[in-house]
Parts: sequence; C-alpha cells; structure tokens
Amino acid sequence: MTTQAGEGAIGRAPGPRRGLVDRMGGSAMAGVQLTGALVALLWVVEGLDTLLSHRLDRFGVRPHHLVGLRGIAFAPFLHAGWAHLIGNTVPLAVLTLLIAGRSVVRYVSVFLVVTLISGLGMWLLGGSNELHLGASGVIFGLLTYLISRGFFARRAGQVVVGLVVALVYGGALRGVFPTTNGVSWQGHLFGAIGGVLAAYMFDRRETVDGRT
Repeated sequence: MTTQAGEGAIGRAPGPRRGLVDRMGGSAMAGVQLTGALVALLWVVEGLDTLLSHRLDRFGVRPHHLVGLRGIAFAPFLHAGWAHLIGNTVPLAVLTLLIAGRSVVRYVSVFLVVTLISGLGMWLLGGSNELHLGASGVIFGLLTYLISRGFFARRAGQVVVGLVVALVYGGALRGVFPTTNGVSWQGHLFGAIGGVLAAYMFDRRETVDGRT
C-alpha cells in the first residue's frame, strides 16, 4: 500500500506484547491441534489400508533390504490392524500432548530423531523376513524423552513430569527386551535410545566457563 507525496500514512499503534499466559495458551492449543491431527492421520491411514486389503503395509521397515529403508519414514503411520492402532493411540496422544503442548517445534524435532533412530535399529537388527510397523517405537522415544529431559535441562518441574510419566507408563519399558514374539523390541529399544539422545541434543543445559 502506497500514499501520495505530502500525505501521511496512518498505521496502527503496536499492541502490547503477549504475556506468558497468552503464549502458554497458544502453545497448548497448537499442541492439542497437532495431537488431534496426528491421531486422525493414523486412523485415516489405517482405514485406507483396510480398504486396500493392507497393501500399504509393504511400506513398513523391511530389515536388510534397501527398499525397506523407506519404512523408516512410513512405518510409524502404519499398523497391523485396528487392535494394534487402538493400543497405540492413547499413549501416543498423551505423550504427544505433553511435549507439543509446550512447543510444537520441539515435538517435531524429537519425533524426527526418534523415528530415525528407531527405524535404523529395526532395519539393522530385525530379521530379513520380518516387516516392522507401528508407532510404538515413537511412543517409547517420547516416553524416554519426557523421563530424561528434566535431568539434562536441570529443571525441577520437568523432572517431576518425567517421574509422573515414568510411574504411569514406565512399565512399558519392558518392551525393549525380546520377550514377546511378534513385537518389534528393536523398534522399542532404539526408539527409547532416540528419546534420550533427543533430550541430550535439545534440552541439555550448556555450561559457560565451567559454570552452569
């Protein structure tokens, strides 16, 4: 928009800066929206996969096959049936909201690190005749991220949140061991490792001149 010579431009006075409560509210709403979108996407994909007689499942992680590497990106969004998806939906939604409710950008960063590490672990250690599907590797990564981030950040509030999460979901960490047939313990184990790595990468409190 331009003005003629000699005319003054009328602009709006800058409004007050958003307060902490406003910023937190905005972040929480964005986290709710992201969580809802993610859950909806998983259910739509499973519905489409069902209609296609589960032909989308071939895009999961197929260990030791080069074409199977594409599954690192796609496997978290695919599931071996509705029961599998239902079992993953609630913990994924809760853990996603706990992270994305504070920062969507941080959640996306953690999600990418966990997905990559979990997928590589499945591809490297899985059996050549196996097909790995599901968001459980991501769930394990989000879980260990929440548990460990407070210790890296040295923030009491985050430590408390991590302890509560550990009390509620910590028992699931038994899934990192190869105790149940048909369960991708490799994805669980490396997802958990990815979560701790993400906490170290993104939440570690730096030291300056030897002081914290």
